[in-house]
Amino acid sequence: MASCDKSSKVDVRDLFNALGDNTRRTIMDLLAEHDEMTVKQLSEHFPDLVRSGISKHLMQLRKLNLVYSIKRGREQIYRINPEVVSNVLRPWVKKYEKYWDDTLIRLKQAAESSKRDHDE
Repeated sequence: MASCDKSSKVDVRDLFNALGDNTRRTIMDLLAEHDEMTVKQLSEHFPDLVRSGISKHLMQLRKLNLVYSIKRGREQIYRINPEVVSNVLRPWVKKYEKYWDDTLIRLKQAAESSKRDHDE
């Protein structure tokens, strides 16, 4: 694999700045959905952008090590760097898990209570 783990040098604030851009978030979503894509394949999802525009967004994502590319023939194949997601984003998200876990528990309790009330 062509990735290298530079995630310890990646700042969460820089990641969120990069992901604050809708095009870059969409690129990440597409790569997550398809595992790997070329610039040409990505550009098909952005009819208002030229390929060089997609390449600039990919360059920003590569700079932060969110994605990496491998050369296959004449094409660059882009993939998400799982080490960054795992080592940088996961710990940040983990701090907030308790909030959605509590919400799901309350939703479950409300649904069960409603069902009991309806059955009586």
